[in-house]
Amino acid sequence: MQPALPVPRVVVLRPVPTVLAIGVLLCCRQVLAQPVVPLSENDFLSDMPIVLSVSRLAQRQDETPGAVTILDRDMIRRSGARDVADLLRLVPGFRVSNSFESVAPQVGYHGIFGRYSNRVELLIDGRSAYSPYFIGSVAPGLQTVALQDIERMEVLRGSNSAAYGARAFLGVINIVTRHTADTLGGEGSLTMGQNGIHDAQARIGWSAGPGSIRLSADRRADDGLEGAYVSNSVSRVNLRADWYTAAGHELQLRLGALNLDSGRGQKSYPSDPLRPFRFDSAYAQLDYKVVLSSDEDLAFKLSRSQEHYREEFPVSLLSYGINDVYMVRGNGEAQSDAVSLQYTQRHSETLRSVVGGEYRSERIVSAPLYNTSAPFDTDFLRLFGNLEWRLAPDWLLNAGALAENSSVTGNTLAPRLMLNWHLAPGHTVRAGVSKAFRPPSSYEKFADVRYIVNGIPPLKNTLSTGQAEPETLLAKELGYLGDFPDWRLGLDVRLFQERFDKLIYIQTKPSPSDYRNDAAFDLRGLEYQLKLQPWQGGQVVFGQTYIDNTYATGRENLTHASTATSKRTSSLALFQQLPGQWNLTLLHTDNSPVKLVADRPQPQRRTDLRLAKALRWGAQRGELALVVQNLGSAYADFKRDYLFQQQAYITLRLEN
Repeated sequence: MQPALPVPRVVVLRPVPTVLAIGVLLCCRQVLAQPVVPLSENDFLSDMPIVLSVSRLAQRQDETPGAVTILDRDMIRRSGARDVADLLRLVPGFRVSNSFESVAPQVGYHGIFGRYSNRVELLIDGRSAYSPYFIGSVAPGLQTVALQDIERMEVLRGSNSAAYGARAFLGVINIVTRHTADTLGGEGSLTMGQNGIHDAQARIGWSAGPGSIRLSADRRADDGLEGAYVSNSVSRVNLRADWYTAAGHELQLRLGALNLDSGRGQKSYPSDPLRPFRFDSAYAQLDYKVVLSSDEDLAFKLSRSQEHYREEFPVSLLSYGINDVYMVRGNGEAQSDAVSLQYTQRHSETLRSVVGGEYRSERIVSAPLYNTSAPFDTDFLRLFGNLEWRLAPDWLLNAGALAENSSVTGNTLAPRLMLNWHLAPGHTVRAGVSKAFRPPSSYEKFADVRYIVNGIPPLKNTLSTGQAEPETLLAKELGYLGDFPDWRLGLDVRLFQERFDKLIYIQTKPSPSDYRNDAAFDLRGLEYQLKLQPWQGGQVVFGQTYIDNTYATGRENLTHASTATSKRTSSLALFQQLPGQWNLTLLHTDNSPVKLVADRPQPQRRTDLRLAKALRWGAQRGELALVVQNLGSAYADFKRDYLFQQQAYITLRLEN
């Protein structure tokens, strides 16, 4: 786990590829030539969206204690993305990999990006969906639900341990699925195209007494990145039920299962051969909400998740001076149980609060990873609270904290204080400070991976001495959220200073490998997102992040990691309605050279195009869409030998 910390010297946005410029010109010509129906502005330059996942209070976006990017259902569909991770390329500060090398496509924020996405929290309808087996990675969780079932995604850019604990070290991705009452009837889609792309999805929703139920199933498959394992497939089934048992009482049930069938390895490394793996998971979640009065409500949540991983492959031991082959195994399983209670109250017109607690228990069993069949159990007890106090009509204070006890690493406290000032209608300035912790995972604390060959003393690969301490983060930020209706423009700006200390990394020399804490270092930077309606029927979303860093000298891994974060990341999206129920999307992302895993820095630039036609036959609706991803040349993803090539595919979607 190596932090990546480069320093930008010149602020430059590379020219958008020629095809993007041509597309923009064609759109403008079409718009000027023929009248079109204006695009909906529900989340662009209109009423301020309500955000659910920052302080655990439902708040306007300009009153949350942090910067939030919202990806709504319309943007998700029109992006042409095939998975959630790919969508996060549009969020300032996020870096995305499409590789399945670390089990599934993964994401990182501000360059703290290793083999596992384990420093951001993933919530799916309020359920924490990170993987205990994979060092807290959210990568498998990002594959849990189909894009068609998502209502919106709320992405908090910055630490949120004050609301959700250790895993929200660098932010929260909250996936809100569609209410079952909005998905009655049937829907199906089929996608086929280059690189072996073959996706299928089906969904049915129906009324059930005082509520409604939705059942959906889908499969996503392709041949993966060039140079990586041959094929990837993601299969999942999800059920959601919503019942209103009495006035003010709501009961929700969610069940789901996921199968990842993919592979890992590199063609040119005998010690890391191409081989398949299989990951299966399942979850159950029960939510009960009751409105106690017009000023207070209570929410209860109960969930369980299970994971199973299977991987076996032969490796030559010649590098150890042994003329033999060893069968490497990575099999294991994990289980998580969580129960929480949350009480929300409006004390007056100027004061609201939310308090609650959560108990979470995690169990991991894997003889290959821990050299024992005994389970490793970790229990978490969390108490949290947030106070929203309107000091004056234009001043809002959010004060919150979460106290956490881990049965392995002890007690931590994550506080946050944020002040929002509405300096004018549609213009808000935000300033505050927060502190976060991330304790080492079971693997980082207790790993014991060794090769045992017929009568020869064990060859240890990884042996954790248990010395790793919790990581810490002190974050300061200054933000601005502005709405300029006369210019059809919205602006979200965040200035940040993040002080990291004791980040956990794997020390590979001398052998065996061990997990240790690193020296303190700072990240400073600017990120912003601009939303614009430059002409009728068109929307532009442009985001950039610039990062400067000052890190402790004399530490080998920090020095080597200094090229692992992009100095600059940029994203540009154009959504354009055309005559005749056609619509066009152009997406461009451009990252300055970034260090790949155990490799030299590589730039990453990609341009996607989507052209779609809405269909209608009476009450039946649908859409036919062509997507071309990566109109430019292939680029290295995760490793130098893994290339993301151009690929085109067609999707037909029908619903009633």
